[in-house]
Amino acid sequence: MAALFTGKVLTGNRERDEVETERELGLALENKVLLLYFGSGQCPRCRQFAPILKDFFLRLTDEFYVERASQLVLVYVSRDETEEQQSAFLRSMPKRWLAVPFGDAFKRDLELRFGVSEVPAVVVLRPDGEVIVGNAVDEIRRVGPACFRNWQEAAELVDRNFLLAEDFDELSRRSITDPFRRLKYKVEKTPEEKKKGRKEDGEESP
Repeated sequence: MAALFTGKVLTGNRERDEVETERELGLALENKVLLLYFGSGQCPRCRQFAPILKDFFLRLTDEFYVERASQLVLVYVSRDETEEQQSAFLRSMPKRWLAVPFGDAFKRDLELRFGVSEVPAVVVLRPDGEVIVGNAVDEIRRVGPACFRNWQEAAELVDRNFLLAEDFDELSRRSITDPFRRLKYKVEKTPEEKKKGRKEDGEESP
């Protein structure tokens, strides 16, 4: 995916915007489903859709909703008329969003490449840049976060943290429930074992 942005920069949507370096871009985009959101803070249809997209993104990436963020990244490609309008819109959106800098001609290149003629539009891409969904606006509206599972399968992502997280979760469950399971599944001792146990404890056998 980083190849799509070779030689380009994206801004991070933080309190103080930072330009992502090529290395940071590679880490940010690697092994993730990429959403290119074409929109504008002034477009009436975009104003209706933006809160839906914001909630969609947060429910998949924010620790308030999920233990581990989904392998998802979003880049805002704006049609805002001024830099101030773009900045104002981004301030109301999740901090993990990235954006093509205002005034960058690369925005037009992306529109042409993915055939975007109207906004809002959400192009869903595999890590290798192949298109999964040409415009997922209706799907996001209808299905919500559940549609990410289909994209994840289509993207053939490698979940590098899955086994580690699974082992950790299993360890946590085991540490909490082990005493109960040992009690529930306690094996009855044989008479010989009981007799041996009493001798080891210093008891006289009858």
